[in-house]
Amino acid sequence: MTQTEHDAGPSARTKLLLIGGAVLGGIVVLFLLANGVARLVSGGGATVEAGQPVTVSVQPGSTATSIYRLLSDAGVVPYNDIEAATTQAQAESSLQPGTYNLETGMEAGEVLRLLLEGGTAPDSRTITIVEGWTVARIVSELANRTEFDISDFTEALSNGSVTSPLLAQAPIELDSLQRWEGLLYPAKYQIPEGSTAAMMLQTMADEMVVRFEGVDWTPLAGMDISRYEALIIGSLVEWEAGIDHDRPLIASVIHNRLAVPMRLQIDATVIYALGENPGRVLAEHLDIDSPYNTYKIDGLPPTPIGTVSQASLQAAINPASTEYLFYVLADKDGSHAFATTYEEHQENAAKAKRDGILP
Repeated sequence: MTQTEHDAGPSARTKLLLIGGAVLGGIVVLFLLANGVARLVSGGGATVEAGQPVTVSVQPGSTATSIYRLLSDAGVVPYNDIEAATTQAQAESSLQPGTYNLETGMEAGEVLRLLLEGGTAPDSRTITIVEGWTVARIVSELANRTEFDISDFTEALSNGSVTSPLLAQAPIELDSLQRWEGLLYPAKYQIPEGSTAAMMLQTMADEMVVRFEGVDWTPLAGMDISRYEALIIGSLVEWEAGIDHDRPLIASVIHNRLAVPMRLQIDATVIYALGENPGRVLAEHLDIDSPYNTYKIDGLPPTPIGTVSQASLQAAINPASTEYLFYVLADKDGSHAFATTYEEHQENAAKAKRDGILP
């Protein structure tokens, strides 16, 4: 639909995998400064100076309450403060294990942000899975960063070594790898030494289930699409949107076209069907015979076309309320111009060419 080069998607949101942490580091407890200027905090009954370094290790499987107590005892943040911040964010189940280099007397919001991103650990490798990546790109990256071959990862996804309840929603007649599209969550992962290919992928699959089940699906009640179809729409938004502001607008175009009904004609699906990004989608590419080519098929492609961020999934579930049916790249920052009629769309495209945005 847009005449623009598509990359693998915007920067990945960071989050770390379950890891074995080190033991709780030394907690520095200092006497009051003689001039009494230093701000003091209470931790575990002791009085400690704020701003002192402290290393805290959150073990895999730790409960939220045990993490609150650990931080409080270390003088990092009062128990009630971090509990309140986490509860308000509904993030009790998303606190990540790992080793954290913190300070005494931190703000609860900052500590929560770090806990959601995850800590570090020795004897691990960090691997980032980017939003918009296909399964083929993911297994290629994993093979480049680990001692395993691509075949080790593809076999794990194909032989049942890696499982997901979401997999049942993908069409059974598709290639086994295609059925996994969109079902591995994009994030930064720390891979512990000794992990197998299946273990790495299973953690990504499990994280996707957690994220998927944590979404508020209420808005779908008034739409004629399933949750899996919303995930597919989210993957299209992921590839097409260049800036966050456009995500719900692009989602609205997709929903509006489905309702007409009208073929989606989204360039990103052609790129997926081609198996590579040609840089520009040309007329000759639009003829490719594929169930993913939305210039030739009605409705949505059979699966997502890549990994989906929370932002794109939320846009798919909560599209903007518009009558737009078209969009085209309009600025070098990645933003698009939207139109209701084809005539308006042609005007937007002509302007983009005059401005040097389109060739």
